[in-house]
Amino acid sequence: MTTRLDLANAIRALAMDAVQKANSGHPGMPMGMADIAEVLWNDFLQHDPKDPHWFNRDRFVVSNGHGSMLLYALLHLTGYDLPIEELKNFRQLHSKTPGHPENGLTPGVETTTGPLGQGFANAVGMAIAEELLAARFNRDGFPLIDHRTYVFVGDGCLMEGISHEAASLAGVMGLGKLVVLYDDNNISIDGEVHDWFADDTPMRFEAYGWQVVRNVNGHDPNEVQIALETARASADKPTLICCKTVIGFGAPNKQGKESSHGSPLGEAEIALAREQLKWPHAPFEIPAEIRAGWDATSKGSERSTAWKQMLDRYAAEFAAEGAELKRRIAGELPADWEQIASAAVAKLAAADKPLATRKCSQMALEAIAPQLPELIGGSADLTESNLTLWKGATASRAGNPTGNHFSWGVREFGMAAAMNGMALHGGIIPYGGTFLVFSDYARNAVRMSALMKIGSIFVFTHDSIGLGEDGPTHQAVEHVSSLRLIPNMETWRPADAFETAVAWRAAIERRNGPSVLALSRQNLPPQAHGADHEAGALRGGYVLLEPLSPPDALIIATGSEVSLAVDAAKKMHAEGRAVRVVSMPCAERFLKQDAAYRDAVLPKSIRARVSVEAGITHYWRAFVGDEGIAMGVDTFGESAPAPAVFKHFGLTVDNVVAAVQGLL
Repeated sequence: MTTRLDLANAIRALAMDAVQKANSGHPGMPMGMADIAEVLWNDFLQHDPKDPHWFNRDRFVVSNGHGSMLLYALLHLTGYDLPIEELKNFRQLHSKTPGHPENGLTPGVETTTGPLGQGFANAVGMAIAEELLAARFNRDGFPLIDHRTYVFVGDGCLMEGISHEAASLAGVMGLGKLVVLYDDNNISIDGEVHDWFADDTPMRFEAYGWQVVRNVNGHDPNEVQIALETARASADKPTLICCKTVIGFGAPNKQGKESSHGSPLGEAEIALAREQLKWPHAPFEIPAEIRAGWDATSKGSERSTAWKQMLDRYAAEFAAEGAELKRRIAGELPADWEQIASAAVAKLAAADKPLATRKCSQMALEAIAPQLPELIGGSADLTESNLTLWKGATASRAGNPTGNHFSWGVREFGMAAAMNGMALHGGIIPYGGTFLVFSDYARNAVRMSALMKIGSIFVFTHDSIGLGEDGPTHQAVEHVSSLRLIPNMETWRPADAFETAVAWRAAIERRNGPSVLALSRQNLPPQAHGADHEAGALRGGYVLLEPLSPPDALIIATGSEVSLAVDAAKKMHAEGRAVRVVSMPCAERFLKQDAAYRDAVLPKSIRARVSVEAGITHYWRAFVGDEGIAMGVDTFGESAPAPAVFKHFGLTVDNVVAAVQGLL
């Protein structure tokens, strides 16, 4: 008769064997958490291996992602499209079993984890998304959105600062369907953690407003089951289950030690572990009766089929809501999105007075958000500065999850990672704001959104030395360039209301990668735009101002410096000089265009080139070449009113004119 221990030992054996074959990996966590995983996946988890994207599935996140073999073993054993050959190919090039779980690569992997603590924060975002969608769509007799988010975390996840941000947020929001299982094994890479991690973790989470289940024996299935039932009974508090475990459980000489954490156990130790675990089977061999004990395909298909039938009945009774839910599940924009977006751009193009682009962003939201209900935003305690709140938006709070705007608190990292979780969950397009300089706090989550190819939208205002009196601590000089260096990121720095609307349109339409909107604090004058400018701006760069005769010099500018470039070019036009101005609101997108378009905007024949951006100049060398001039700020800023700071750094019309003339 197959026992729970037999089922759990299948995970341990696959983890030992895969790590050993790869000669790389982390066997300790999968072996230590195998019993917990067995109870969760066989008795509680709602999922369908044949339909990994079934919308009402429970989300399962392995925040301690170094233990990826636990997840791969679970996916393989329960019936996902992850054959044993992939487990044998663990950590090898182009396998579906990379060293850390990667969303979009392996069926059943909900999020890319590895940077510790971020999976935890992603899960908070997933739980938020579930609550928002349930409040929007569920009706009596139709619990369409009704699932939980389960998270595995280790000591390292809870040491990371982001865990404090995420846990505090989850507690105050009362996310009752969030369940975190803590692998309390007292070991990290450096050894026993008591010398560097002596927190009273249960008390800490209780202080955050969580339900805490203490001192669960993580190797006793009955205790784990009772703890999970306790978690499921909580309606208005997230639950932390503290599981006492032994890292590397079953390896007689390495269990309970850091030596089992991040290295293969070795053939001799694996042989001893097989003996101790009473697992006589060859490497990667799973007996038929154990496979049968794990197989979740029939039960999963029954669940998902019943749910899809309920969705069809719901759509028949609530036609508008059903159509919207199906559209949002599919990740599609409204059928009239083209008209919504074009109208927003046209409305903002009509702006006829100087405006800060952060204000233009709010105006774009006013035009778009009422017609795009999945657009859910917020700010990290800077709502009045970021201007992420629009007329008609309502606050989402604990006990009232019907709003569409969040006050995330001073939690930039937690906000960004939770946004990623919301995007991964589906049905929501998240945006979140802070000052551009504080993108550093959120940077790893911003990077992860690009790695995962998800459409989070980051609204980073106060984008340069134009911030003024708050000085160099708050003036972003290197940040725009550094964000542009992240693969699969698109960083928009618009020059006026028109370009801001275009940036919002592009960010919303981009569902396969994140976008940054870098927006000004100070007012910027509106530019004169032609009929072809929207298409050009959507390509990342376009000719904003053309001289009457063929140009012999060009100025490339972004954001607040576009007006400097235009004024300088007009001054030179009056003196008979033919200077083109290229506005480049999104350099990354421009560089993706075909060579013909790029050359039409920046002809190779024009060698006299000047770039103007109030930030680090190095990025622009690729555009202006060794013979051109990159004007910007290559030091930290200064505390003074913005006009004085711009003048101090030489970013004036006269200096731009002098730079161009010096090249002619």
